[in-house]
Amino acid sequence: MTVKLKVENVTKIFGPRPKKVIPLIEKGASKREILDKTGHTVGVYNANMEIMEGETFVIMGLSGSGKSTLIRCFNLLNKPTSGAIYVDGENIVSYNKEQLKFFRQKKIAMVFQHFGLFSHRTVMENIEYGLEVRGLSKNERREIAQKHIDTVGLKGYENQYPDELSGGMRQRVGIARALTNDPDILLMDEPFSALDPLIRREMQLELLDIQTRLQKTIIFITHDVNEAFRIGDRVAVMKDGNVEQVGTPEDLLESPANDYIVEFTREIDRSKVLQAENIMSKPLSIVNSKDGLHVAIKNMEEHGISSVFITNRERQLLGLVTIDQAIDGVKNRKTIDEVMSTDVRTAYPEEYVQDIIPRVLDSKYPLVVVDEINRIKGIILRVHVLSSIISNSSEDQDVEAITPAETV
Repeated sequence: MTVKLKVENVTKIFGPRPKKVIPLIEKGASKREILDKTGHTVGVYNANMEIMEGETFVIMGLSGSGKSTLIRCFNLLNKPTSGAIYVDGENIVSYNKEQLKFFRQKKIAMVFQHFGLFSHRTVMENIEYGLEVRGLSKNERREIAQKHIDTVGLKGYENQYPDELSGGMRQRVGIARALTNDPDILLMDEPFSALDPLIRREMQLELLDIQTRLQKTIIFITHDVNEAFRIGDRVAVMKDGNVEQVGTPEDLLESPANDYIVEFTREIDRSKVLQAENIMSKPLSIVNSKDGLHVAIKNMEEHGISSVFITNRERQLLGLVTIDQAIDGVKNRKTIDEVMSTDVRTAYPEEYVQDIIPRVLDSKYPLVVVDEINRIKGIILRVHVLSSIISNSSEDQDVEAITPAETV
């Protein structure tokens, strides 16, 4: 993947003489000590990260962690005290006024927490505002704005005013407005935190859908670990201005860098984070439908299992045959196609564990993970689901004792 934005040793200190504070930080003074001694506030200290083109990168942390300070460095609303920020290989910190104006108009856009809409402008007028500032004609503005109105699901609301919309709809206006200049990078500073839980969930799903279609580089700020893990391809965790760890949600859960990460992720609902591909295993045996029932029986005997999945030569799932079905088929001179069960429960690799639990519990056979053309990628047993959501190792020891046996 291509690095879109690189943060290199970025520090942001608020106060009249910020660079004089850096030696105190280097000697180990805390954020509170520096504020008490100097009146300066350490927003971010020595941040380093690489954000890839087309990924949704989440920066999360508690209030005061520096996450919002850092994201505002990416469009130079906050100019770093020291360090460099590279976008497409250019250090934007060294930009002059004209370069910065072009950068903000063409390459980067921001969606704010409290919408930031003009109350006296309609939905259409709010969304086309940036294009109006750039001097585009009314017809050009309307055509571009309408495309993004359709993208965020607001068709039919073009002439409504912000106070006539729900919170979720107002945030959709904010997203559409940010998209009108077709930016490479979309900054989102806690955009859903002011929304009710149900609307917030809907907006998370809407954002995932928009990202699937547009493939922008999205940098998303949140204090909610569940939100971060749901939408983020990778996540950076911040504390007191420092970046504690950067990794995938699975990395943070399985290989925490320190005790703070352990504590921060302790209450995470793992079923909302882990996907089918994270917990699946390889099936012990797969039989091609052309091989026949004798081969199926031999495979089951060799692996000590009581059923096998049946595929075609392209490894696409056709069904499942149990040992009883296979023996009965041999006795009655039947083919695999005549005896196999075709009602096999499936899941896609990217589905979340919480969404596949009902299918796993409702079937006496393993859940089959398949790709978009129905090729087998792996299987999921009940024990896989249980162990994926139990975080304490002492509880893991008892998982198999409470899980019905499954074979394939």
